[in-house]
Amino acid sequence: MLLKLVALLALCIPLWSEQRIVALSPAVNEILFALGAGERVVANTEFCNYPKEAKTKPKVGGYFSPSFEKIVALKPTLVIMQENNAHLADKFRRLGITVEVTQIDTYPSIRRAILKMAHIVGNESKGDTIVKGLDQKMASLEGIVKNRKVLMVFGHNTDLSKPLYVSGQNLYFDDIIRASGNVNALQSRRRGQPVVNLEQIIGMNPDIVVLLAPNTKALGLTREALISPWKRLPINAVRYGRIYVADGEYSNNPSHRLGLFLDDYRGFMLHAARR
Repeated sequence: MLLKLVALLALCIPLWSEQRIVALSPAVNEILFALGAGERVVANTEFCNYPKEAKTKPKVGGYFSPSFEKIVALKPTLVIMQENNAHLADKFRRLGITVEVTQIDTYPSIRRAILKMAHIVGNESKGDTIVKGLDQKMASLEGIVKNRKVLMVFGHNTDLSKPLYVSGQNLYFDDIIRASGNVNALQSRRRGQPVVNLEQIIGMNPDIVVLLAPNTKALGLTREALISPWKRLPINAVRYGRIYVADGEYSNNPSHRLGLFLDDYRGFMLHAARR
């Protein structure tokens, strides 16, 4: 009887250690490692370079162009992807490979993704801890400065005469701005990263500009080189010295390391409050 009970319990235990996971985005990859499931990741993409152990994993292509054949050859039990690769989901499922399509764009979706992956790998407690920490950092932003127009700009832009990509209302950057008691300088229904020009930026007249420029030093640039072209613009952010560079490698990666960007953003708001 005892042996039968033990055998039954064994069948009920999820075989997490037998998972073979392919992570098809840097954010998914980083979250899995943060949840202690890095050893189960059998492959990721060319841009998955954190933590350092992720660099040694087999690469199955880029963020938008993973190789279906390479992934299948690795015999994964699970492929976790963001919505940009959802067109591959049915192809994997037809081969009996489990697929999780994860939305990671707004702050609520980042929270859900972390908790969902924590459940998948059997480490709910770690997922809860990560999300709680992010929530606390979001809450700490409130009221440092209020009702300022904040513009989030993507890329290493040294020539502002060219089109610039900025954060729209449907990204987690907008959630961060609103959590701090401020407003997105770009008020538009355009999704993702809308393109704006110099005239539009001047018309917005942002009070605070945050330049999202990860790995600036690795590209041979300096923060001053990125800020310099902005100094010629007749906007409040220039007038009061509120242009900031977020150049940590995590600056636009919606993983658990969002907490590091929240620390940076809080520092920017504290500085802005003194201007």
